[in-house]
Amino acid sequence: MRKNKMDKGVMVGGAMMMPDKDIVDNAVNSSDHTTLVAAVKAADLVGTLKGAGPFTVFAPTNAAFDKLPAGTVSTLVMPENKATLTKILTYHVVPGRLLAADLTDGQTLTTVEGETLTVMKSGDSVMLKDAKGGTSTVTTPNIIDSNGVTHVIDTVLMPAN
Repeated sequence: MRKNKMDKGVMVGGAMMMPDKDIVDNAVNSSDHTTLVAAVKAADLVGTLKGAGPFTVFAPTNAAFDKLPAGTVSTLVMPENKATLTKILTYHVVPGRLLAADLTDGQTLTTVEGETLTVMKSGDSVMLKDAKGGTSTVTTPNIIDSNGVTHVIDTVLMPAN
């Protein structure tokens, strides 16, 4: 039986991202997403992101988190900052399964957090503009998960407040 391109996994962070694994199980295997996985655990979002979905996740790499001011991540994962961390992480999740081909230039996406992201698309290149005017580029699109799709991004997106 011949499989189409969507049935194959994609390599991310040195590991094969498999379509039969959920968003969390794929992310845990990526060496490029250890900060994101730690943050998701600190915010108690593992159960949510292992849920039925479907979800579209814009997953910042470790390098994306490293762009934040020094100490930001270690402060955010403290128990007393769980609400802020949860707000930032859920700002990276959109209900539904949106492939890069489904996104259009100027499209507004309402996140699980409640605020919006704006899609900026040119050819096959996809960027997102956050509520504060910052931008992030999708570096690896269309990682198919059993409960959604993940797009790797190079900058952490920030909600308005």
